[in-house]
Amino acid sequence: KIHIINSTMGDFQANFIRPDTGINTVEGNVAGSRAATLSKKRAAEQADFEARKQKIKADSERGKLGIDSKFDTNTNVSAEEQRFRAKTVGLVTAEEFRKASAEAEKARGKRIGEEDEGDNDGEAAPKLSEEEQKKLEKERKRAKKKALKEKKKRMATLSFGADEELDDNDADANDLSSGTKTKTINKNPEVDTSFLPDQEREEHAKAEKERLRKKWLDRQAAMKEEILEITYSYWDGTGHRRTVQCKKGDTVAQFLETVRSSLAKDFREMQNVSSDALIYVKEDLILPQDVSFYDLIATRARGKSGPLFNFDVHDDVRVGAVDTRVEKDESHPGKVVERRWYDRNKHIFPASRWEIYDPAKEYGRYTIHGGEVNKKKK
Repeated sequence: KIHIINSTMGDFQANFIRPDTGINTVEGNVAGSRAATLSKKRAAEQADFEARKQKIKADSERGKLGIDSKFDTNTNVSAEEQRFRAKTVGLVTAEEFRKASAEAEKARGKRIGEEDEGDNDGEAAPKLSEEEQKKLEKERKRAKKKALKEKKKRMATLSFGADEELDDNDADANDLSSGTKTKTINKNPEVDTSFLPDQEREEHAKAEKERLRKKWLDRQAAMKEEILEITYSYWDGTGHRRTVQCKKGDTVAQFLETVRSSLAKDFREMQNVSSDALIYVKEDLILPQDVSFYDLIATRARGKSGPLFNFDVHDDVRVGAVDTRVEKDESHPGKVVERRWYDRNKHIFPASRWEIYDPAKEYGRYTIHGGEVNKKKK
């Protein structure tokens, strides 16, 4: 008896059933009503317990499954199709794909032939009526159409699909359609497809962009080779106006070297200095030696007292009524100064007004002598 009790209690959780409430005992009316309520409550608890137990069991079984079974897509696929997918999974060559496709088609045809033979073996049985034969024939045609449709869908997803096999099957598809015309899907010419990726259009746009880039570079190179005549004044306390020619692509350092060579003939102190000891002041701004004249012209740079892209000397002469909204167009000769002279006199006008050129700074309206002459007298 002890052995039987132990074996029964060993699987207690799986075979647990709540005991009877004793509703069928002979008791009074009050006790019988209470027993019926307890019976319903215990029955509901037992049903809830069974539902939770089944859920835990199902979750446990699901956890035992492998990752392949959770994502298995071959549940409704024929055996031939499963073998074909197994052989063509991953990266395969076109020859391997055609071979696997031919084997799958051969196995499928053999299976269909065996099914037809099985149907023919039953000729000894009573012959089918004409209506049943037509129905059976329609089902066979429907099965063949479905198989052909699956094959075409599979081949359409491949980049190297055997086009000749699809061409051979077109005739079979027409025969199976029994004279019905197949619908062909064509593109709608009225739909805008410019937003779709187009390799030919992208290559053409890339080539056009490269052509325009080369054209722009050639034009800039030609402009930099143009000759520019610059009027300057060698300033040593008094002005000595000169004119020199250089290219638009030359930098301020190259311009100062040309100026030094030209001034060395008339000024002895220029014979013993280098271009690094000179500074070029244009419109009250000291231009860095790495700035080119082409950069000043292309950006239409502005100075404190005039434009930096005009290197000649002219006054703004206007006839008739003067529009104050239009800025004056005056150009002053740039000054070539020794750096040591500037260090000794930078607290005296006009050197006190000079400052280093900053391309990012806005110098406002053109002024002369610090704007004092433009102030209104009170």
